[in-house]
Amino acid sequence: MEEKEEEKERQESQESASDGKEQEKNAENASAEEGSAQESDSAQPEGDSSAEKEKEPTPEEKIAALEKENADLKDQLLRRAADFDNYRKRTIKEKQDAYDYANTALLQDLLDSLDNLDRTVEAAEKADDPKAIADGVKIISSSLISMLESKYNLTAFGQAGEDFNPDMHEAIGSCQDEVEKPVLKEVYLKGYKLKDRVIRNAKVMVTMPKDK
Repeated sequence: MEEKEEEKERQESQESASDGKEQEKNAENASAEEGSAQESDSAQPEGDSSAEKEKEPTPEEKIAALEKENADLKDQLLRRAADFDNYRKRTIKEKQDAYDYANTALLQDLLDSLDNLDRTVEAAEKADDPKAIADGVKIISSSLISMLESKYNLTAFGQAGEDFNPDMHEAIGSCQDEVEKPVLKEVYLKGYKLKDRVIRNAKVMVTMPKDK
């Protein structure tokens, strides 16, 4: 009986020892795995840093990139400067052409009157009646004035009896008479307005009120 109990205690002691060894082994394995994980984590940043160092350009590469960028910007600047210079020259030429040929339409309209004058001069050399020549000139003058008024808004002003206006009339002489205010006595040269702007003052003789 005692031998069986001793045998039983021996077996339990062996099983307990076996369980202790297994637990110790498991603990060692867990510790090893944890250490490996820590080593792996600590090694990861080093790998990233190495990759970053590999990707970072060298000073020579940076200089080359900056030189290329500078060359591109200089090329763009030269192109824009050339475009602006061409635009400036074209604008100057257009303005000069507009100035040189601004009166083309007017001159074309005057050609008919010039042709009529030439024909009148030719007819005058052979005409015996001065009145016929004068009538021809009057017709040309009337046609010319009508064209200038209708197409170019040019109007003549200045007639005897009108009030004197120093902004429109240039007095080249004066006399006194029974008038309440200065009036035009005689018009030596008619004035002209282009729309509302006076382009030539009328040259006139002015009648002034008598001194009291």
